[in-house]
Amino acid sequence: MATQKHGRAMGAIALGAAAALAFAGCSSNDDNTSPTPSVSTPGDAAMDLSGTTLNISAAWSGAEQANFEAVLKKFTDDTGATVNYTSFGDQAATTLGTQLEGGNPPNVAVISSPALLKQFAAAGNLQPLSDATAAEVAKNYAQSWVDLGSVDGTEYGVWFKAANKSTVWYNKDIYDQAGATVPATWDDFMAQLQVVNDSGYSGISIGADVGWPLTDWFENVYLRTAGADKYDQLTNHEIPWTDPSVADALNVLAQLFGSDLVQPGAAQRTFPESVTEVFGADPKAGTVYEGDFVAGNIADDGNSTVGENALFYDFPSVNGSAPAVVGGGDVAVAFTDDDATDALMQYLASPDSASVWVPLGGLTSPNKNVDTSLYPDATSKQIAEALTNASTFRFDMSDLTPSAFGGTAGQGFWQIMIDFLQNPSDVSGTQAALEKAAAAAY
Repeated sequence: MATQKHGRAMGAIALGAAAALAFAGCSSNDDNTSPTPSVSTPGDAAMDLSGTTLNISAAWSGAEQANFEAVLKKFTDDTGATVNYTSFGDQAATTLGTQLEGGNPPNVAVISSPALLKQFAAAGNLQPLSDATAAEVAKNYAQSWVDLGSVDGTEYGVWFKAANKSTVWYNKDIYDQAGATVPATWDDFMAQLQVVNDSGYSGISIGADVGWPLTDWFENVYLRTAGADKYDQLTNHEIPWTDPSVADALNVLAQLFGSDLVQPGAAQRTFPESVTEVFGADPKAGTVYEGDFVAGNIADDGNSTVGENALFYDFPSVNGSAPAVVGGGDVAVAFTDDDATDALMQYLASPDSASVWVPLGGLTSPNKNVDTSLYPDATSKQIAEALTNASTFRFDMSDLTPSAFGGTAGQGFWQIMIDFLQNPSDVSGTQAALEKAAAAAY
């Protein structure tokens, strides 16, 4: 249920769209054959679990719950097991913690917080993946996803749902009118924004009244300029924010933030307003950056159509960097050690499970063996392929840091990036402020 941060709940995203903590190397699979259904042991018939009841919980409700229950129904049809689903909403830590204290956790939970996975693993609450489930994961996921679901070298998680927060959305009507084209590099990105700007629209609208969109800007640029290892080190505060790599990323951002390409008033504008400024009835700008959940804001606004005049391109390469994605995601973990639970985990790791939900919309799967032709529209297919084809993937950095630093309005990462937006020439001062805030929070 990875998603939009206004409200800061990692809530469900709208669209057929969707990703997690420290990833790299999301390479495609050369073997295009379908894996053995995950509820089967290689060489055996599907497991008969008739008379067995499993409990699974996740945050999803409404349409997402209905779609996930369709996924679970296939498992029931294949195995005979009864699977009861419960939604814990945005209370994963509290609900699961209470259940663990009472000795009655669900067999499986799907959670969106890598920190919570680590917490449960450190407390001994989680069951490591069986050899069979780990083999299923190895067949269907890039190593980066394996690493993401592991703690101290032990695999615990199966990533089921993903979010792509490296999408730049543009109004095709405005781009066509201006003669702008889709860029692949940062330099061309700046050039195309100038083309839009010269046509009478602002090149890009930014909504940064609470700061979190600016942290996403930084994370995308930093991942491309510093690389995955440095990204991990900075996330864990193993290197200081005064490191030269931070200055490099801020200097790239300063090229944009200090230009006249940004629509005036960014620091007072909300994120939804920035989308309306591009896709509303009276657009003022041609471009807006944020995650795939922008599609939901466009749909809510009702004046543009995703896939027609509302399109996106991948966040541009910086200094020749390979394709990279920042995102969030939802990971399945097991609390009980039994064959039925393991069969369910194997199923969730297989392309069979995601293939039930994908055509229904609202799911982007990190499973590289899911047939992308199943996505219900070209835009959701494009989002999924950008995710699974990325050379590097990392979870949203601010969501992995202490909330006092990376998740609180008016202070830390959020506020300092607003200050930087308003004074992008002060790179060293911004670094010093970020390091001071991080040192106090970690």
